[in-house]
Amino acid sequence: MNTQQLRKSLKHKWLEYYRDNRPWITRLRVWSNVDGVRRPSSGFILASLAALEPNLNELLPLIVDLSSDPDRIIKALELDFNPDKAISELPPTPAEPNPKLLPEATQASVSEKVFQRPAKPAIADETCQGTKPMSQPAGRDWH
Repeated sequence: MNTQQLRKSLKHKWLEYYRDNRPWITRLRVWSNVDGVRRPSSGFILASLAALEPNLNELLPLIVDLSSDPDRIIKALELDFNPDKAISELPPTPAEPNPKLLPEATQASVSEKVFQRPAKPAIADETCQGTKPMSQPAGRDWH
């Protein structure tokens, strides 16, 4: 596996993930300043990328054996940058031509569909008597 290619792939996946989830990531308390660079914590970045990139997931045990310092791992993977500034490197996301939305429905039409009776009525089994005859419990008088 080419390490430069892995680094490039990880950077691209991290920036796409960050861009797509930026509204909630920016509100998390995972931000840190490492050597003057404001970015999410190294642990957050590594956990996110482990879910996004199967190759990294295979390499992480070896990487952690070499260094258990998450900040050093992020530097070695060349992910030590502010994602807000680096997002501009990504191509713009294509807009969906026809977003899939739920159809509008009035309360009456929803309840009509939900509570609509089946076309064929269910047949009631009124003759069900069970499999065993009912016996009288010992010590009780049922008269």
